[in-house]
Amino acid sequence: MPEPDDQRLYFLLQRAAHRLRTTADRRCLAAAGVTTAQLGALFAVHDEAGVTQQQLARTLGLRESAVTGLVGRLTAAGLLAKRPHPREHRAVVLELTDAGTEALRAAQPEIDRFNTELREALGDDGFTGAATAMHRLAYWES
Repeated sequence: MPEPDDQRLYFLLQRAAHRLRTTADRRCLAAAGVTTAQLGALFAVHDEAGVTQQQLARTLGLRESAVTGLVGRLTAAGLLAKRPHPREHRAVVLELTDAGTEALRAAQPEIDRFNTELREALGDDGFTGAATAMHRLAYWES
């Protein structure tokens, strides 16, 4: 393990993100049959009624081509449904299916457990500070 005074922030962020993502994916797959990327899309659709794939791509910070594949997999799994957009003839609106809503419900206890473990590992101040710092970095414009 590197020394605690390691200041290679980008490297450490990548390592931490990989470790967190693989752990969370394993747990979410076991609990709800979906990955964290799929959960992110389901939560975004849940939170923003009438979202289009283009809007979902912006929300998730992904290319539209990546979201097309993600939505295709979620639709094939019966977790999302597409319906025609009421005003834009080439766009579709994404909606959660009952199975998608159930996947979110099934994943929530594991998400809560994971966050509790992270809070215990970092302490309350560390957890809050890390969340604040990650939010700043996520929306940072250089």
